Amino acid sequence: MTNEPLPRVVYADDHRMVAEGIERLLAGTADLVGIAQDGPGLLQLVRREKPDLVLSDVNMPGGNGLDVLKALRAEGDRTPFVFLTMHAEPALAATAMRAGANGYVLKEAAGEELLSALRQVLGGATYITPSLGNPALQAHALGMQELTPKQLEVLRLVAGGLRSKQIAERLGLSVRTVEAHKYTIMQILDVHSTLELVRRAEDLGLLF
Repeated sequence: MTNEPLPRVVYADDHRMVAEGIERLLAGTADLVGIAQDGPGLLQLVRREKPDLVLSDVNMPGGNGLDVLKALRAEGDRTPFVFLTMHAEPALAATAMRAGANGYVLKEAAGEELLSALRQVLGGATYITPSLGNPALQAHALGMQELTPKQLEVLRLVAGGLRSKQIAERLGLSVRTVEAHKYTIMQILDVHSTLELVRRAEDLGLLF
């Protein structure tokens, strides 16, 4: 038997219970060398620990996982990066892959799937949760960007000048859900402000 060292992994999620669950899942399979609760913390952790793999949520306070990924790639850091997220939108998975991610796994997936995904990514492959795989990979290859009917509804209300609380009341959603929709839309359309979002949506004919 060989005593090869376990792969060193850092993980980021702002939900402590989820992070503790991942820590238990990885025990004996990977060496979890650090847990961050926000974007800036994850960026510092990766720079300091130089792990073999980064596992991160998408939405986090103070900066999100995609921003961290883009910052690392801009620095020339090619550390394998896997998203573990609740967002089941193929277009967002495609956006993540275009930004340089190596994997995109849904939190609803079984623990065995996540472990398999990490093994595949560490072996040099890419992985997307099967339920998202085909449309996400097609979108990645073709540069397609699609919004769901609910995202279009939120987008049009944002363009109409409504704030997140007003949109939440109008659609019967929580403010957090509206903000998550808005964030996803901005990532898909590759914009960084509400003004840019409205302009891009107008250019693409999404507001009619």
